[in-house]
Amino acid sequence: MSQNFDYSNLLFIDIETVPQQSDYADLNQADKDLWDIKWNILNRTAEAEGNGYEKAGIYAEFGQIVCISVGYVHFQDGEEHVRIKSYASEDEVKLLEQFAQLLNKNYNSFDARLCAHNGKEFDFPYIARRMLIKGLALPRILDISGKKPWEIPHLDTMEMWKFGDWKSYISLKLLAHVFGIPSPKDDIDGSMVAKVFWKEKGLGRITKYCEKDVITLIQVFRKLKLQDLIPDSCIDVV
Repeated sequence: MSQNFDYSNLLFIDIETVPQQSDYADLNQADKDLWDIKWNILNRTAEAEGNGYEKAGIYAEFGQIVCISVGYVHFQDGEEHVRIKSYASEDEVKLLEQFAQLLNKNYNSFDARLCAHNGKEFDFPYIARRMLIKGLALPRILDISGKKPWEIPHLDTMEMWKFGDWKSYISLKLLAHVFGIPSPKDDIDGSMVAKVFWKEKGLGRITKYCEKDVITLIQVFRKLKLQDLIPDSCIDVV
């Protein structure tokens, strides 16, 4: 049975991140020292194998955002449609400013919400941290530091799937698979983003990958709400 759900003021998002430099050797000494400390703590040993810098992109203190893709569901000619838009740039400040403008203009009401897969652990705090690092004011919807969990209205499809099982983790790819949704991972995956960005200068390729993740996120969300998938013909990428 299909459930009704109000998609107004709900923005689906996904981000792609990379290390701040193409290689560990390109870091200045202070950054190297701090990354080494971080990496050793993560490995719980002072003798961690390698420098692990290829993983730096997942930490806001050592990484940067190269793409934020967003999507929303709206009615057009009596049918539900999805519109997808991306903010992608080698200039992180530029894309963060553009994304902030979108939030401040269209998602500034107190009933506005964001949705991402593992967004509460990754996407939402990562964006907020990078904005502060770059000296940008946080949009109201991202200014959630210090709030209690029940005071934060955002949605997270991974959390929705847990049903209180806090030791559980599931990838968007696997969740899409169990619901019979075509996988978005038909070109690259998250482990390849840094290489594609730094070595291949493939920001356009990364953007398409990020957009596919947002489409899949929306379709997974609809399955969690017992709703029909939105057909490809009703999905617009602008």
